[in-house]
Amino acid sequence: MLKPSLQLKLGQQLTMTPQLQQAIRLLQLPALELQAHIRELLETNVMLEPVEETDATGAFEAPELPQTAAPPEVPERQAESTVEVVDDGWGEQSVGASETPWSSDDDDRQQEFADDSGQSLQEHLVWQLEMAKLEPRELAIARAIADAISEDGYLTESLEEISNTLKPEIEADVAEIEKVLSYVQALDPPGVGARSVGECIELQLKQLEPGTPGLDLAIQIARQHLELVADRELSLLRRELRATDEELAQALALVRSCHPRPGATVSATAPEYVVPDVFVRRTEHGWAVEINAATLPRVRLNQSYASLIGRNTSHASMRAQLQEARWLLKSLEIRNETLIKVARSIVERQTAFLEHGEEYMRPMILKDIAEAVSMHESTISRVTSGKYMHTPRGVFELRYFFSSQVEGADGSGTSSTAIRAKIRKLVKEENGEAPLSDGRIAEILSSEGIPVARRTVAKYREAMGIAPSNERRRAGSKQMM
Repeated sequence: MLKPSLQLKLGQQLTMTPQLQQAIRLLQLPALELQAHIRELLETNVMLEPVEETDATGAFEAPELPQTAAPPEVPERQAESTVEVVDDGWGEQSVGASETPWSSDDDDRQQEFADDSGQSLQEHLVWQLEMAKLEPRELAIARAIADAISEDGYLTESLEEISNTLKPEIEADVAEIEKVLSYVQALDPPGVGARSVGECIELQLKQLEPGTPGLDLAIQIARQHLELVADRELSLLRRELRATDEELAQALALVRSCHPRPGATVSATAPEYVVPDVFVRRTEHGWAVEINAATLPRVRLNQSYASLIGRNTSHASMRAQLQEARWLLKSLEIRNETLIKVARSIVERQTAFLEHGEEYMRPMILKDIAEAVSMHESTISRVTSGKYMHTPRGVFELRYFFSSQVEGADGSGTSSTAIRAKIRKLVKEENGEAPLSDGRIAEILSSEGIPVARRTVAKYREAMGIAPSNERRRAGSKQMM
């Protein structure tokens, strides 16, 4: 028979408080999404205000908060660390664009780099048609033709289909549409309105001066022999055209100078730029890591409103907004500190890559950085997602520095990124008449202490878009012709 009893158990449990959830969410947001999120909070929370450009310090003064909801503290870096942190005080201002209010910083950069035209290809064509002296009937037909042109600049519909779209307002036969099409094909960009690649190249060639050397031969190639050019059958092409090597070279130079996708030169899409979150540079003391102050949201607590709140129950909603504002500033401070510690730890482990290139990339996983900064792997995954590092070798996402490893004969590991770089180097330096096979590349890497299988080499080669050895041999022999 069962009897009721009492049992005492000791245990630990992590409670996901709203404050901790907010800190985790802000940690994962990229810089642009974070700034958009802060803008929304500025509109709904009166306790927050943007930092004006006249303010020099105090942008991120976070109040003292209980330690129960905050992530665990990270111990100080060891004394032997060779990577220094520049401008570690995240509330300090830096020179340059970051001295302007954060709310207008992005808008200024967008106006500086964005395409001022903002026109699609169809709008660009219609604008030119309206400037031309066309009859209303011809203009209507030309508009229909412009609507049938793809983003690449090619006419995707037949003349019969265009004729059907004009009915019943306009009854136009194929001959009339063909005549108006010639007007459209004379517009900018050159080659627009073509129905094939050959016609596109021919339209561009016809805009050159008639006396251009090799022009007639280039037009003949565009009309009849583009497949031979694509297959690099230069000897057969020379026999078909009955031309000398010099004449053929001049004609091919004209053909290759043409744009195969003329519509791509006119785009309504504003270019997107990667804004690095961290700068890494070489100094006389080693490598230095610095947070990009331009990406930090410049917001602070509105002390005027905060000082007016008393303990009256009528101010309950205002006190709630004040508490949310304080937790937001604390979460932003935690995000900044975590990002700089993770970036510094990555630089410490990938110094050889920064100094010598991809072949010296060390194998590294999330667990390595998590143990170095005393955080959980999930936190490292969040802070490296969508964050970018500007280095002397280019701009890389933080995730780029993490890669699997292949165990070497001496027990050391080699990064998969380094193996790809070695394969790319071997292919680049190979003899074009006798290219290296996947098996031979595997043997060379094994002799260097990197035991990889032939199928592994084939997988890496295909991922990098490198053709197999038989195709490289064929391409090399055609170039020798």
